[in-house]
Amino acid sequence: MNAELTDQQISSALQGISVPPQPQIMVDLQMEQLMPDPDLKVIARLISQDPGLSGSLLKVVNSAFFGLTNRISSIQQAVNLLGVSRVVNIVNAQSIRGELTDENIVNLNRFWDSAQDIAVTCMTLAKRIGCVEPDEAYALGLFHNCGIPLMLSRFPYYIEVMEESYAQNDVRIVDVENQRMNTNHAVIGYYTAKSWRLPPHLCEAIASHHNAEQTFLSPLGKDVEQKNLLAILKMAEHICQSYRVLGNHRVDHEWNAVGAAILEYVGLSDYDFENLEATCQEMTATGEGRYY
Repeated sequence: MNAELTDQQISSALQGISVPPQPQIMVDLQMEQLMPDPDLKVIARLISQDPGLSGSLLKVVNSAFFGLTNRISSIQQAVNLLGVSRVVNIVNAQSIRGELTDENIVNLNRFWDSAQDIAVTCMTLAKRIGCVEPDEAYALGLFHNCGIPLMLSRFPYYIEVMEESYAQNDVRIVDVENQRMNTNHAVIGYYTAKSWRLPPHLCEAIASHHNAEQTFLSPLGKDVEQKNLLAILKMAEHICQSYRVLGNHRVDHEWNAVGAAILEYVGLSDYDFENLEATCQEMTATGEGRYY
């Protein structure tokens, strides 16, 4: 979706959905990040002004994923430890919930829990496999389905459509949404991520996250960076059982179609993947991945 579109084409794709404005904290952090010599003290001060983001960042850095001996208790310590890029990615990812304030959306617990579990699983897989920066994987995991609550705010019957889409084994999940609503959550997520100035490769991964067969089974598949991101995301979605949590379905048709190709691409055997799956599911089951 990297081709420039006209305002009319964008309006048509959004189908009346209002993309929330980029949070000011993201604007300020991105401006500081672009400075020749970003000031860690300024970044820490900006984050500290938002109690919710501050708490989330501290929970991330003190999680089992990082395995620190001593608990980090200040934002300045967290920024010093993680560095600018990681902190910005984590804050960007965490910002999405704060901007979706409609009561019905905030109370969509299965969506938020799924997003958090997938984000932590993406981060864990990226660390183990090594093909993607863990903080980028985390941001993609938490942000990739941000179009879902926005779709729900526009189409009250969206959950029914989403469940119908996961039940199909011969079409893409987004195809059902396109047929019913002339748009889909991947498109809406893409425009949200783009308007919030997330890195272009993350925006493209959000747009393509239900094009798994084209990505991994077609000789014209995506470039390596995109394939790496989508491989991590698809494994995480399967491990966290998105097809059950979001789709209310017992079979992961998407994984059945491309799972073997993804494992071959990242160099994992079925046995390796089963061990990773068990580790990640144990973390999410114990709540280690819940940072909200």
